[in-house]
Amino acid sequence: MAIPIELDHGSRQSLQGQIFEQLRHLILGGKLKPGTLVPASRVLAEQLGISRNTVLLVYDRLIAEGYLQARKAIGTYVNLELPETCLAATRRIVTSAPTSGEPVKRPAIPFIGHIQTKKAAAHLDFDFYPDRIDLDLFPHKVWRRFINRIFTSTSTHFTECCDAGGLPQLREVIADHLGIARGISVSSDQIIITAGSQEGLNLAARLLVKDGTLVATENPCYRGAASLFESYYAKLVPIPVDEKGLDVEQLPRDGVTLLYVTPSHQYPLGFTLPIERRLKLLDWARRCGAYIIEDDYDSDFRYRGSPLTALMGLDDDGCVMYLGTFSKSMGAGLRLGYLVVPKALVPAARSAKWLLNNGHAWLDQATMAEFIRSGAYGNHLRRMRNMYSKRHDCLIEALREHFGAVQLSGLESGLHLAWHLPKSYPDATELQALALNHGVGVYPIGSGTTYNVGKSEYSARTLVLGFSSLNEYQIRAGIRRIADAFINLPADSRLSAIDGHSRVPPYVHHRHQRY
Repeated sequence: MAIPIELDHGSRQSLQGQIFEQLRHLILGGKLKPGTLVPASRVLAEQLGISRNTVLLVYDRLIAEGYLQARKAIGTYVNLELPETCLAATRRIVTSAPTSGEPVKRPAIPFIGHIQTKKAAAHLDFDFYPDRIDLDLFPHKVWRRFINRIFTSTSTHFTECCDAGGLPQLREVIADHLGIARGISVSSDQIIITAGSQEGLNLAARLLVKDGTLVATENPCYRGAASLFESYYAKLVPIPVDEKGLDVEQLPRDGVTLLYVTPSHQYPLGFTLPIERRLKLLDWARRCGAYIIEDDYDSDFRYRGSPLTALMGLDDDGCVMYLGTFSKSMGAGLRLGYLVVPKALVPAARSAKWLLNNGHAWLDQATMAEFIRSGAYGNHLRRMRNMYSKRHDCLIEALREHFGAVQLSGLESGLHLAWHLPKSYPDATELQALALNHGVGVYPIGSGTTYNVGKSEYSARTLVLGFSSLNEYQIRAGIRRIADAFINLPADSRLSAIDGHSRVPPYVHHRHQRY
């Protein structure tokens, strides 16, 4: 029996691929019915004028995928049960009998939470949204080389679950990195690899937070943390922030189980907690029996001076959990972070991670471990730090050029600045709306990823400006556009920030003052 197969010797598809696809199409189309004997490999090879080995390879693949069945001493047949039959469910229409009585009410879902919506920025020409990084700075070639090397050397890693705490090689290089960069001396067993810092927060909350637990947070703070604690029915205790970070004197003397803090670069205002307050904070935790989550989300990017030792590096009483992430250095899409816990919490934290997802994806962990171990991560950080330092300085210069003696915070490190508006300017939400109408995104406290309880000192007159995803030209052009919008307001709606005679912001005459 001749089978209707036509080969195109000029096609980019191999002869083997062409024969496979056409035989499969004939079987699924019913032209080769289940139970039909197909030609022997030698016969089909002679019909098509090709090597018998090519036909044998096609038959082997069709047998392996369930389209053909080989019977010894008889031949090869079309399988009676085709794989598509097993994969596709048969749709049936079921006529339900009418029910009587009221439907049973399902119990209420015992969960509260908020979805942090991602703002669509397509309509913005210049978006100063914080927490984004520049895709062009990702080390694509180096990362691809490490992935290929690890992928080809793998054995059973794809068929077995990893250690729930994370790949040992990655935890070891992270421990070494923290010892040098943050002054933290921990063993690799204390490190839990997570899907970004948000999962690290989840693990900590699962260990310590329940309905009614008092959780203290900075005010303002990171929205993802506040929303997470609220989802566990915690009672948030907002603690004010001043120019030295968290006001430790405002902390309750007892009753608080957990404190969430960003001491290296307070989110979103950028203040750095001085050593005196760090020591007072640790003393408070020791006396109250509270745990502290130290979120060190962007400490890799410091532009002035040496970083202070992390809280966990100063902690002798096992009360600090350290939260780190690669989202700012590598990209949030990689979903790699880590939680470092005191030794007393190691068994519970590893168990919680196992119950949550039985460990993080192996390939990403192995690639990141090799990336750090080889020194490529250090090279990458230095390159990014140099680039972001230029953008950081560019943003400050642009603000001073157009708005004069601007008051800024968060200058020492990080990927965003906070601009504190003078009283003569419109408030932050008005300025946001004005900028938005001219294609520029700027963000008041309480919008985006920031969270604010009530009216803090900074809530109405502070804008958060991220600079890491914009190049220097875009930064200058975006700030210039805000300034142009400022001075070109119609006379009848001109705000008090504009000098009615010169039509320029009043502070432009003091542009050479220090920021």
